[in-house]
Amino acid sequence: MKYIIVLGDGMSDWPINEIGGRTPLEVAYKPNMDKLIKSGIAGQAHTIPEGMPAGSDVANLSVFGFSPKTYYTGRSPLEAISMGLKLTSDDTALRCNLVTLSNEDIYENRSMVDYSAGEITTEESTVLMKAVAEGLNREGISFYPGISYRHCLIWKNGPIDIKLTPPHDISGKKIIEYLPKGPGCEIALELMNKSTEILKNHPVNKKRMERGLNPANSIWLWGQGKKPEVPLFIEKYGLCGSVISAVDLIKGIGIASGMKSVNVEGATGNIKTNFKGKAEAALKELQEGRDLVYIHIEAPDECGHQGQLKEKIHAIELIDKEVLGRLLKGLEGMGEYRLIVLPDHPTPIAIKTHCDDPVPFFIYDSRNPDVVNPEAVYTEAFTKSTGLVIHEGHTLMDRFLEA
Repeated sequence: MKYIIVLGDGMSDWPINEIGGRTPLEVAYKPNMDKLIKSGIAGQAHTIPEGMPAGSDVANLSVFGFSPKTYYTGRSPLEAISMGLKLTSDDTALRCNLVTLSNEDIYENRSMVDYSAGEITTEESTVLMKAVAEGLNREGISFYPGISYRHCLIWKNGPIDIKLTPPHDISGKKIIEYLPKGPGCEIALELMNKSTEILKNHPVNKKRMERGLNPANSIWLWGQGKKPEVPLFIEKYGLCGSVISAVDLIKGIGIASGMKSVNVEGATGNIKTNFKGKAEAALKELQEGRDLVYIHIEAPDECGHQGQLKEKIHAIELIDKEVLGRLLKGLEGMGEYRLIVLPDHPTPIAIKTHCDDPVPFFIYDSRNPDVVNPEAVYTEAFTKSTGLVIHEGHTLMDRFLEA
């Protein structure tokens, strides 16, 4: 038996007036999802435990089958693991976004224009982060370049209880209410403020502005945490798995749990990602003996954060056609398999950030291809109507893997 997880990050949403009170999942043309769900079981799962932040870190730990209440230590340590950074027990890892802030003279009076600096390329951001590291690194403070706008700060003996805000939660807002607070806040704010002097006149940013693109004119720190101790997936479930994602966070969860992380050329973490390549990489992993593949596609989430309705619908359609469609064709003749499709959390267009609503899922088993419910479609409304609710999201993996 082979197991395939297709996770469209932030794919679910709320009804939107612009499309007749429907959601992007309801509007999207997704014949593969709508066909499979007719023969499978469907429901909703709470991937965000009560009282925990509605982030992809918490949600994907749940989907991987690990209770966030037990194993969550923060987002950035998982990203650091993916980047190959070796954390000690004294290290605090923090996510460092390259962002675009407005141009007021006083830092505190600026607004969050773009949490991703126009989804800056990795080539550009690497140059900028090297400049940040050269200017700001000191004993106990080390910056490391990552992918696109997502980077890392390792802070020796850094505070874990500093209050920091994800930049995608404050798009368009004045930053003054969301600046670092609590232990270590002075150092964090100093680093953020000083970064603007390094970045504002950097040649990379000058060229971006000449092309009409948002400059990466500040760093933004958030997502702090300590080295996690996640159980090995193969020991918990007896299966050898691979994870396929363009996002360091998801790769980090996989690596921390002993999975193989597969890099796909052209995988970007946005709608311009290599959808086809992810499907082909998953099939190759299964053909070479892996029992399970976890395919993560970030595109719907990025579109939700940017308020891009048409693009979010299109991202869902591409997942259906280029990922799920290719998987189904490639799985023919490979034997029995089970497949689950779901988001990790909703990213509603209306709020441009995550929420902790339950997510719609369905499970298809190739051994049971007969239609069970001809009226079934993969939407938030239909999965809710089934009455099946997984209240502890990390137990969904057990449900998926059961014989």
